[in-house]
Amino acid sequence: MLELIKKLFYLLFMLLLISIISFLAIHSAPNSFFAAGELNPNMTKEAIEQLKAVYGLDKSLFMQYVDWVKNIATLNFGISFVSGQDVSAEILKRLPITLIMNITALVVVFALSLYLGVKAALEYEKKADYIIRQISLISFSMPSFYLALLFIIFLSLNLELFPIAGLHSIEEKTGLSYYTDMAWHLVLPVGVMIFVGLGSMIIYVRSLTLEILKSDYYYFALSRGISKKKLLKFYILPNLLPPIITLLGLSLPGLIGGSVILESIFGIEGMGQLFFMSALSRDYPIIMGTLMITSFLTLLGNMMADLILLKLNPYMKRG
Repeated sequence: MLELIKKLFYLLFMLLLISIISFLAIHSAPNSFFAAGELNPNMTKEAIEQLKAVYGLDKSLFMQYVDWVKNIATLNFGISFVSGQDVSAEILKRLPITLIMNITALVVVFALSLYLGVKAALEYEKKADYIIRQISLISFSMPSFYLALLFIIFLSLNLELFPIAGLHSIEEKTGLSYYTDMAWHLVLPVGVMIFVGLGSMIIYVRSLTLEILKSDYYYFALSRGISKKKLLKFYILPNLLPPIITLLGLSLPGLIGGSVILESIFGIEGMGQLFFMSALSRDYPIIMGTLMITSFLTLLGNMMADLILLKLNPYMKRG
């Protein structure tokens, strides 16, 4: 319980630090959302000042930050400059699909990389090891946007196996068909996320497994005639899980960041696309709200990884 309280305080401290950096970075950017309005001859100076007062931009930078922190403490991220909608509602509407995509990709990457990495190590310098290494190297060097375009060209346009973009078909679906249709639309973007994430993880698992296979305790267990199944269950996997879970926690920012590109390419209305469109239009409330939510999810994922490690090994103390 004490460890959990310490990690919660750490999470809050990091969120505060991220909020300061994000706020200063956004307000240090050249131009502003109102720059186009200032160049519009039909917009009077009084109208622009009135708009700034509505959004609280007429106050000092410090007071703007204080008001913003007070608001986000109650999950009130303000009003969008572009749509005029509540930012919290906009984010909550798009957050589930991004979480579904990232969590699905993370689980599949974990399972596949664990299986393929261990298999490659056990089949060291054999055909299976060579094939898995080639797949992992292609995955590691493949840009997600390029693979996404290849998938669209060959699987959607040429073979017509999957939809090109969007979350749903033109025909309205209900009940179970609604969710199966959405899953069908997500096959390509999630497939890209899985393939791109596999490469480095397979190489890492293979390397760790080879170190375990060279260890004294493994040779001792092997000399006792223990079966391969028990060696895998009691000697290899328990020593693999802690570093892999740590790496998965650290890979969360990359997965969430990759959503920006993939959601834009596949036309998926998620957090990534929302952030991208807001950045283009300088919609500061949505940009800062998205940054804070993404930071919170990343820190929460890392905290959960730490707690899982403590569960696996209660004697491990992490700061």
